[in-house]
Amino acid sequence: MARMHTGWRLGAAAGLFAAGFLCGAVSQRPAEAQLGDAAKGVMGQAAGQGGAVGAAAKLGTSIVEMQDHVTALQKNLDTLKGIKDALGG
Repeated sequence: MARMHTGWRLGAAAGLFAAGFLCGAVSQRPAEAQLGDAAKGVMGQAAGQGGAVGAAAKLGTSIVEMQDHVTALQKNLDTLKGIKDALGG
């Protein structure tokens, strides 16, 4: 009887995991930075400083630039998916 309860618990846990994974995969959204142009300007000014503050600001600026590139690539992928769907692929 104890094995049966353990089996049900494992099955329920696996089912919940599968449902969560499926919902997460279906509702996937592209990554998006929350920084505006003002924050980019402030980080650019801080990047000119030396030491740890300057290095951290340069890292932040680089991350924002990479995010811009990722966003552009995501748009290109969405366009390609639309073309693929239109061609019936």
